[in-house]
Amino acid sequence: MKRRDLLKVSLALPVAGVAPWALAHHGWSSFDQDRPIYLEGKVTKAMWRNPHAELELEVSPNLKLPDDLAQRALPPQSAPIDGRALLAKAMVPTRKDKRWEIELAPLTRMQAWKVPEIKAGDQVALLGFTFAGEKGEAILRVEYLFAGGKVYGLRSSPA
Repeated sequence: MKRRDLLKVSLALPVAGVAPWALAHHGWSSFDQDRPIYLEGKVTKAMWRNPHAELELEVSPNLKLPDDLAQRALPPQSAPIDGRALLAKAMVPTRKDKRWEIELAPLTRMQAWKVPEIKAGDQVALLGFTFAGEKGEAILRVEYLFAGGKVYGLRSSPA
């Protein structure tokens, strides 16, 4: 279901006893965690709200993996994440969408990492996961956020 269609459906959900944000939220199990995808580009829209912060990203037209990606330092997280392996397996998406919906962490976790609020016009790079086989909408669930010269691990809290 497309996000713009969720609004139409969500108007009737409180009457049915279903929280409207429940449809828009995806657990980690919905994403292909064996295929880490790298994106970078300009933020065209930013929404800092629960269940998680979201961005709309205009992907750089000449998207490629940075030469230093596998050597980047990663911050420790409270969850056991093999960040080195993810960086080593990273790839650019096979799909050619120019705009992607980006799912970041819940606001409380963004605050724990001290991520400054990202705004439209900001440049960011991301490593995360798409739905299996890159099917459906162009959505990336972020594992690592590269912004403002820092790296944030968004799966869990800082260790």
